[in-house]
Amino acid sequence: MSLLIRPAAGKADRKRFVELAFTLNAGDPNWVPPLRMEALELITPGKNPFYEHADQQLFLAERGGKLVGRISAHIDHLWLSMPVEQGGGPGIGNWGLLEAADQEIATALIARAEQWLRDQGMTSVMAPLSCSIWEEPGLLVQGHDHPPTVMMGHHNAAYQGWVEPLGYKGIKDLLCYELDITGDFPPLVQRIVSSGERNSRIHIRKVDKSRFDEEAALILSILNDAWSDNWGFVPITPSEIAYTGKKLKPVVFEDLIRVAEVDGEPVAFMMTLPDLNELTADLDGRLFPFGWAKLLLRLRKPQVKTMRVPLMGVVKKLQATRLASQLAFMMIEYIRRDSIANYGASRSEIGWILEDNQGMRSIAETIDSRINKVYRIYAKDL
Repeated sequence: MSLLIRPAAGKADRKRFVELAFTLNAGDPNWVPPLRMEALELITPGKNPFYEHADQQLFLAERGGKLVGRISAHIDHLWLSMPVEQGGGPGIGNWGLLEAADQEIATALIARAEQWLRDQGMTSVMAPLSCSIWEEPGLLVQGHDHPPTVMMGHHNAAYQGWVEPLGYKGIKDLLCYELDITGDFPPLVQRIVSSGERNSRIHIRKVDKSRFDEEAALILSILNDAWSDNWGFVPITPSEIAYTGKKLKPVVFEDLIRVAEVDGEPVAFMMTLPDLNELTADLDGRLFPFGWAKLLLRLRKPQVKTMRVPLMGVVKKLQATRLASQLAFMMIEYIRRDSIANYGASRSEIGWILEDNQGMRSIAETIDSRINKVYRIYAKDL
């Protein structure tokens, strides 16, 4: 039967776009269903502030009248304005959110996304990004044997073999590290933490959820400064700060997010989230009619096996100093203790971390973490 690739049009097609992921991944025991409401919001202009600086076209693949694949082609105009040495620059488009029943469908979808990008004047493609670099970047190439943690992607292991023959070359690996948090960290780390505790200049505090907007703005200001020289960095806009804050507020717990102050100045932060995938895996992506009540009950005092550290940052003026590492180890240790005592956690996942971010990799390895997942970003000239 012939294969048809067509643009998605309207709300009904966006819903079909979301539902296809549930159909194609139903047999994968390590795929965690996203909340349908959030998945739909991700691809809806007017809901997701990403589209205030991005253009997108969704495509659906049909064979014999049956939906068998999907892809998003998009252009982030903030990415186009970033320095070339940081992965940005003119003419770079993206595709992402790929789901396909077989290699022929994936090949046709990627070709259609590439053609759309050419038609928009793009000269190269960097992919997959789903959709912003701040969402779920990269294709999972290692770690298919266990579920992803909250806000991380999971892909069919066959996709790598379908994408690479199309001329895509890996340009950056994003690493996730896992560690057992039930035992003490190595003696060196314990000494560093103890030394920091004796330093009157250093204060590690919990965030104050009663001042949520103020604390969110503080953390995002440190993040934009700390990550501004990183490969792939795109500034988070005020609209995105407000949007992300609203989404995260129900899952923010004061003892899991720490701010480090030196001489009274906030200079670093560490954000940790309970692995919400453990709390939503049995909801089949539905909050109604009963999923919402179940999730609210579970969030009152979540008990999870895993914590995820999605973000950590130290202001640029302190980076590459011993103080920066000391602050990181102190925040990690304090959150480790509370993760065990208050949430019953036994493991943590740190990431993603750029493969060439030696500072963060060194911190992860010093606390005896090991790489458990690798996500790869590819590039190709159009």
